[in-house]
Amino acid sequence: MIVTSPAGDPLAVAVGRNTASAIGPQAAVARIAELQQLIGQARCDGAATNGGASFADALAGAGAPMAAPAPLANTSVAGSDGGQYDSLVQAAAQRNGIDPALLHGLIQQESGFDPSATSGAGAQGLCQLMPGTAASLGVSNPLDPAQSIDGGARYLKQQLDAFGGDPQLALAAYNAGPGAVHRYGGVPPYAETQAYVQKVMGYANAYRSSQPALGAAATPPTPTPVFS
Repeated sequence: MIVTSPAGDPLAVAVGRNTASAIGPQAAVARIAELQQLIGQARCDGAATNGGASFADALAGAGAPMAAPAPLANTSVAGSDGGQYDSLVQAAAQRNGIDPALLHGLIQQESGFDPSATSGAGAQGLCQLMPGTAASLGVSNPLDPAQSIDGGARYLKQQLDAFGGDPQLALAAYNAGPGAVHRYGGVPPYAETQAYVQKVMGYANAYRSSQPALGAAATPPTPTPVFS
């Protein structure tokens, strides 16, 4: 049953179709009359309540699919690429006889080149040295960029010497400790450590590609198998 309504009043017609099937015809007519009164009031201030659009325009668009919300702007702040520390990285690498690209990649992963970075475990500075490690390396202030880079370079050199110059094993030892590397005979099967090694190597390769002056001598040896 379709309840009659004034021409040009699509809402009343639509409501009549839906309401008449649920209630009696007299109640439906009364409800439509009530809605017509509300429609008349809404048309008076339609522009104010619909951003300048008429009530009829808003009604016509009511059944249209809702537009997807605009994507949120990316508010993350890009991390430093470490360019301001290049001279310190290369000087520390040269003093300790290590690949500056590897040291650069390590710092990128450890702290994102934020000299004030700290971890919940207590590691501090660019190279995220633990207090005991920093003290053993003679680093009095791990938050000082020059001291942190020099201490990190010396600690990385110790790990390279301990594991035959293999950068992946040295990085694994830097992250998980040399005892874990010895225990497993390679990169430990820790998800964090395996991801750490791969990320540092990737950062090192990217830095190496951007610094042709580093030369072929900085090319890393054949990768060590990662144990799972």
